[in-house]
Amino acid sequence: MYDFDKIVDRTNTNSLKYDLREFFFKDKDVIPLWVADMDFETPIFIREAIQKRAEHPIYGYSIKPDSYFHSITNWLKKRFSWDVIKEDVLFSPGVVPGFTLAIMAYTQPGDKIVTQPPVYFPFFQSVEDNGRELLYNQLIEKDNYYTIDFEDLETKLSDPKTKILLISSPHNPVGRVWNKEELEQMVTLCKKHDVLMLTDEIHSDLVFKGHQHLPTASISEDAKDLCITFMAPSKTFNMAGLSTSFLVIQNEELKKKYEDVLQAYHLGLGNVFGNEALEAAYTHGEEWLEKLNEYLTSNTNYVFDFLENNIPEINFLKPEATYLLWLNCKQLGLKEKELQKFFIKEAGLGLNNGSIFGPGGNGYMRMNIACPLSTVKTALDQLLKAIELFRKEKK
Repeated sequence: MYDFDKIVDRTNTNSLKYDLREFFFKDKDVIPLWVADMDFETPIFIREAIQKRAEHPIYGYSIKPDSYFHSITNWLKKRFSWDVIKEDVLFSPGVVPGFTLAIMAYTQPGDKIVTQPPVYFPFFQSVEDNGRELLYNQLIEKDNYYTIDFEDLETKLSDPKTKILLISSPHNPVGRVWNKEELEQMVTLCKKHDVLMLTDEIHSDLVFKGHQHLPTASISEDAKDLCITFMAPSKTFNMAGLSTSFLVIQNEELKKKYEDVLQAYHLGLGNVFGNEALEAAYTHGEEWLEKLNEYLTSNTNYVFDFLENNIPEINFLKPEATYLLWLNCKQLGLKEKELQKFFIKEAGLGLNNGSIFGPGGNGYMRMNIACPLSTVKTALDQLLKAIELFRKEKK
């Protein structure tokens, strides 16, 4: 019913992932495994909803009907046992713009914001480009498994100028699903030091068997009071170009401050087709998502086994969530620019260089495996040929 093996030609469609390869990698033919969108067709029920709306000949200003909000609240209840009401759901043109609007709403220039690298790099831009100071609570890595340095975190949160902890949950790129104890400890420290939590939970649907995502705001009354949660169907259903992000804010004072900034920038209406797409995704998408996660798990297992059997110099821990693999390439002994050049020039692969994710990222590459297995196989075959040549040259 769902063909994740189908190859879809995305070139010349103004795709950032495909049509900017030459700009970013100086090679228009690399296999693009970087930008975090998928090479699978957006589900048919979403495309049909857009097509139905497109048949009406006027695409004017539009509002969000009750059914839009109900699709969100029903999805959150069913998947996460999280009780959210319509009034707690606010629009954002994207998760990253949402961070920025929230930073504008809750902080002043010169205030400090803590984040946990190696982490999704637009976090850094949202903070520093708006005159706030970035503090790093670097994750602790052991055998490719990451945990939170709570002692360092409390030190950073105790600074009176620290106003926000910005977290990635599930974490991009290391693939952790933070457990209840970890979330509770972060909430406790934020409560103690009067710090808000902005939680990027855009990958919350892409969680694999044996793990369960917990919305941070759902774990306690304290969490509910100090969390601003960012979500979207964009990663889940491959529709990142439709402006379908939203926030959940259950603290009335915080909600008002965000709404004031959103209104000041006149960003609240959204996209007429994005509204239809979101509602269709959350109304009809459960079976499709289950099959997607099975396919992503299979792709992950294929890469893991291939590297273990053929390229032990590169390894990773299977992610608990996301379709992003955090490849540890340190055994190759290459410096940052040499590693990136090796993947591009020798292997013909366009991945994200780990250093862009901040401290702790050097020596890693982020690989997007949300693509047909045939693409994964071709990419790994190219990587193996490059590695075999690399081994001969080192002798």
